[in-house]
Amino acid sequence: MAPMLHVTSTAGIEIAVHDLGGEGRPALFAHATGFHGRVWEPLASKLSGVHGWAPDLRGHGDSPVPPGHEFGWSRFADDVLSTLDVLGLGAATGAERPVGIGHSKGGAALLLAEQRRPGTFAALWCYEPVVFPGDAIPPSGAENPLAAGARRRRATFESFDAAYDNYAAKPPLSAFDPTALRAYVEHGFAEQADGTVTLKCRPEDEAQVYEMAMGSHAFEHLGEVACPVTVVRGHTRVAGPASFADRVADALPRGHLEAHDDLGHFGPLEAPGRMAVSVQAVVDAA
Repeated sequence: MAPMLHVTSTAGIEIAVHDLGGEGRPALFAHATGFHGRVWEPLASKLSGVHGWAPDLRGHGDSPVPPGHEFGWSRFADDVLSTLDVLGLGAATGAERPVGIGHSKGGAALLLAEQRRPGTFAALWCYEPVVFPGDAIPPSGAENPLAAGARRRRATFESFDAAYDNYAAKPPLSAFDPTALRAYVEHGFAEQADGTVTLKCRPEDEAQVYEMAMGSHAFEHLGEVACPVTVVRGHTRVAGPASFADRVADALPRGHLEAHDDLGHFGPLEAPGRMAVSVQAVVDAA
């Protein structure tokens, strides 16, 4: 893999951008909360006619932030647009418009970026984007179980293998394709001087990202997204973004819903091969 690039985004945050390789139409991959750009490698490697780029959005992977950084979700859109500007991609540069491929928070970041700068993307593929309809937002002061879980998350393991074995033994990460889980562990932890490994995305930062999710206001502006958007969801047996994915697709002028009822919220990491087929169709049609 080519060496990572570094892009300066808003608030002076340095964003690491990974070149996923390939040849053809440019594509920007945006990851979910708690992950990093290189988790897309198993999926991206199965695409043809695509040159992929994947930023580590602020506070994730190799894009650290200072303690106390404020994680308003508009800043993830800043990271997307700053990355495209440095790469010379998108309508603002006169170059070929990229395809955007996003998962969860990453999907929301792509939609926010397109809303702010219409015409940035030729098409979007978003797996369960976290774009809350107004009536799906919990009341102020309600407990956020995802934030609470993040604060309890174990941050340090004896080794990369110990971290991998821990995640592979219990849900939800036990459902991951082994190559995706290995990519998450090997690039989502930093080795310490004593040989232990520690999460690059600090649990407190992850918790704050979850707590800020309700304030993006992306849903109310979905009508401004003119490019075709494929909204993909897994099953709806538990509460989460899958339960309102159909409403997101319906609110988009050129939205299309695709359902995979045997997958969970981490579909791109559970079934990267099958999801690559879905992404490929979007790329080919763009």
